[in-house]
Amino acid sequence: MANCAIVGINWGDEGKGRMVDLLTERYDIVIRFQGGGNAGHTVVNDKGKFALHLLPSGIFRENVVNILGNGVALDPENLLSEMKAVTDQGVPITPENLKISDHASLLLPWHRDLDELEEQRLADKQYGSTKQGIAPFYSDKYQKKTGLAGELFYPEILREHLKDIMEWKNLTLTRVYGAEPYTMEMLEAWLENACEKIRPFVCDTHTFLKQALKDGKNILFEAQLGSLRDLDFGIIPYTTSSNTIAAYAPIGAGIPSARVDDIVGVVKAYSTCVGEGPFVAEMFGKEADELREKGFEYGAKTGRARRVGPLDIVATRYGVEVQGATEIALTKLDVLSYLDKIPVCTRYKLNGEETDIFPFPSVLDRAEPVIEYFDGWKCDVSGVRKWEDLPEAARNYVLYIEKQINCPITYVSVGPERDSYIYKGK
Repeated sequence: MANCAIVGINWGDEGKGRMVDLLTERYDIVIRFQGGGNAGHTVVNDKGKFALHLLPSGIFRENVVNILGNGVALDPENLLSEMKAVTDQGVPITPENLKISDHASLLLPWHRDLDELEEQRLADKQYGSTKQGIAPFYSDKYQKKTGLAGELFYPEILREHLKDIMEWKNLTLTRVYGAEPYTMEMLEAWLENACEKIRPFVCDTHTFLKQALKDGKNILFEAQLGSLRDLDFGIIPYTTSSNTIAAYAPIGAGIPSARVDDIVGVVKAYSTCVGEGPFVAEMFGKEADELREKGFEYGAKTGRARRVGPLDIVATRYGVEVQGATEIALTKLDVLSYLDKIPVCTRYKLNGEETDIFPFPSVLDRAEPVIEYFDGWKCDVSGVRKWEDLPEAARNYVLYIEKQINCPITYVSVGPERDSYIYKGK
């Protein structure tokens, strides 16, 4: 048995969904262990192009069981909408291939409202939320002010529970933000139109996974976002509200005793960032516009244009360390094929001195990038499938990154399709 976590090394949007879709042929179970519908995994395969937000990216593989773990922000409305979009393209979703932990907490209707209201209050100091209710949800989860998916099997208990929470939450909505209060009629409609429809997928996933471990099943843990968005180790406060690192995977998946044998960190061949906060090596103007268009860098959830820049070695090395990555998948190498010279942020300059150390979040916006340039290869590499067939300049670029981050790059993606990759090996 071998368990693997696929995690983001940088700001998110590295191409994790693409790698999960590729590697799931080796695994029996795929588990989303944190986050919610606030980010997207884009997957392109023989069934079409998909933007997943809550569904695990193993949903396209036959005989793979997909699980939403207890660490996930379970938004019944968003999940139903996503399930419909996927099934409309011919992908079957049943209680046999999708299971929801009965210990997953419910993202309640007012969480999205509170997210948007707080961003409005923050004005020019906002965190760049996707307004999917994630921060209010996790805040309430740790205050024990939300419901569990398993409560859907006990409707009278759940209604009383939600009534108590609603009365408490309406104090914030009306007195702090001046918003309209919620009513039980609104919650009844939510329970009927969304929650009841996901109830057939809710089950005791802990017992299911405990047996799977005994049976020697291979488990793939799928993360959302990246190291720099982790609540504890990221660029606070411009992070998500959950732990995006591999060490949390067994806990958020519902099997804390499981061992993660391999950690595949996903790194994009250049840097992208959605949302606010410091982004040391950010490009601007025509140079940024061209890279954004070549890589089609727009958020899968929001459609927002991503901020772009050269590969940031300092941030990437830090991300590798906090994830404990054992190998790296480098994505979108093909996008850089148009460049004569490829910029790389090799160090930071902070307080007049160059450094290799990723700074404390409070001073990160004072750091300046130290840029070096590498020869481009100026040819289309999207059809290459063997390491030795890559142009020498492309191989040199990959090997330089590998050496600087002190982690082997085993996969090199040269396109979004499932088979558009090179297995380089360690």
